Amino acid sequence: MMSSEVYAELRPELFSSKSRNQSLDRAMDLGLAEDHFSRPVGSFVASDIEQLKMAIEECKRLILELPEHSERQKDTVVKLIHLRLKLQELNDPEEDEPNLRVLLEHRFSKEKSKSVKQTCDKCSTIIWGLIQTWYTCTGCYYRCHSKCLNLINKPCVRSKVSHQSEYELSICPEIGLDRQDYRCAECRTPVSLRGVPSEARQCDYTGQYYCSTCHWNDTAVIPARVIHNWEFEPRKVCRSSMRYLALMIPRPVLKLREVNPLLFNFVEELVEIRKLRQDILLMKPYFITCKEAMEARLLLQLHDRQHFVENNDMYSLQDLIDISSGRLSCSLTEIHTTFAKHIKLDCDRCQAKGFVCELCKEGDILFPFDSHTSVCHDCSAVFHRDCFYDNSTTCPKCARMTERKHDDPPDPKDK
Repeated sequence: MMSSEVYAELRPELFSSKSRNQSLDRAMDLGLAEDHFSRPVGSFVASDIEQLKMAIEECKRLILELPEHSERQKDTVVKLIHLRLKLQELNDPEEDEPNLRVLLEHRFSKEKSKSVKQTCDKCSTIIWGLIQTWYTCTGCYYRCHSKCLNLINKPCVRSKVSHQSEYELSICPEIGLDRQDYRCAECRTPVSLRGVPSEARQCDYTGQYYCSTCHWNDTAVIPARVIHNWEFEPRKVCRSSMRYLALMIPRPVLKLREVNPLLFNFVEELVEIRKLRQDILLMKPYFITCKEAMEARLLLQLHDRQHFVENNDMYSLQDLIDISSGRLSCSLTEIHTTFAKHIKLDCDRCQAKGFVCELCKEGDILFPFDSHTSVCHDCSAVFHRDCFYDNSTTCPKCARMTERKHDDPPDPKDK
């Protein structure tokens, strides 16, 4: 509670006739006798709030009168902040809050951090972690004050990612503000391009217009622009699109060969990555039948790119970003070298699964991922590329298998 003595120091003209300089000096003692961050004990009355409001106004007046950039002015600003926090604390007393709340598929977890650098996604104001309770969704990282929880009308974006794991692949598919009835596409607040009553902000991902509460001018890489134009410049997106793209970025949902096969003709890095991925798929059978490779968990060196050992067609947006920056080429080349070294040099069991070219019967042991080899598409036998090119030569292994099939008598059970 603000004592009468402290208030007297704030309004010296009401309590004494001392000079203005003395009153300013005494005003600098504002709030030092109180702990402005403590929780109020018991109940409080309206007079406490009124006294704090008057003290805040006096503090604001003193800041204007004190010499600019002086130490006394800076101290007064700090005390003003303390007083405002105290007033907010009295207006919004803390209540017992559950540690977990489930709402619109959000799973809100009560935060223990006291950081004051967060912003409420619902009311767009600062979360004062020192005195306010706040929650973060463990799925989409939506954060808000506890008092704003019941006002939320946006479902969790992670549920959308689970149910709809595909991108909008048209570049900024705008439908026009008139088709939106001049309202925010999300909360339906009236908006206009002139900023009256609220500014209309376009999301480059959805092409729709949003109000300033739903669109904070966040930026993100747009998948459609990457696939069609190989463009990675971040564009402005609304909050829900920003969260959706952040959750989708590691998911391998882009099949470039179908969406834009011409991209491989213009981006050399893509061709290099595709060849490395094809080689890794050819190495996979060696590892899953090798005890040493399984114990060493070689395939786990790919970390969050396990889709590289499942196929060579699907890409995540993060893959494409890393290809553009050159990071993926370096890391994947290093992993490719490690895998090849295990098969060809370190492991006797894997070496024994190599091939000898049956056409020339010369040279070293061959493996399907060697750059100078060709593989028969029917029986997977490996030959020198110069000996067996594009199946233009008859495969000796296939010929033996066909001959054996004709020589074997038919099984009576097949009749």
